[in-house]
Amino acid sequence: MLVGMACAHGVPEQEVVSFGIAGSLRDDLPVGTVIDATRVVDESGSVLWQGAPLGVRGAREGTILSAAVIVDDPAERARLRERTGADAVDMESGIYARAGRLAGCVRALSDTPSRQLGPLVHAFKEDGSVAPMGLARAFATAPRESLRAVRDVRTALRALGSVA
Repeated sequence: MLVGMACAHGVPEQEVVSFGIAGSLRDDLPVGTVIDATRVVDESGSVLWQGAPLGVRGAREGTILSAAVIVDDPAERARLRERTGADAVDMESGIYARAGRLAGCVRALSDTPSRQLGPLVHAFKEDGSVAPMGLARAFATAPRESLRAVRDVRTALRALGSVA
């Protein structure tokens, strides 16, 4: 089921595995790393969900931070890492956890503190689809950075595909 960014299409009625991309809060976790989460925390570090990893081959165990917005600023990523101990950040897992629907969490890293999304942040709608004007602006204002970010997102999606 495609729920969109921040569960824009709603939370499913059944238990789900949060499966998608996330931003790394650590530079030693590169783009394409797959995390099989054992915890999901909020921005204060409070645990929203804790459980056994799903046993995804080749994945690293880790903690996912639930955020309300895309976190792209390196200083903010460092602050959140220090405050919460989380390894990566997404916008959906905490919503599932708060609804009591989270059965597990598998996330592939699409960006890092030193390899940000940059202007590509504005290239997506709430439902996760592409915002054509945002994408055009990203490539018009920062073509190299945007191309690299698109390649990084594709690397993350391939990593997800390899563990699906």
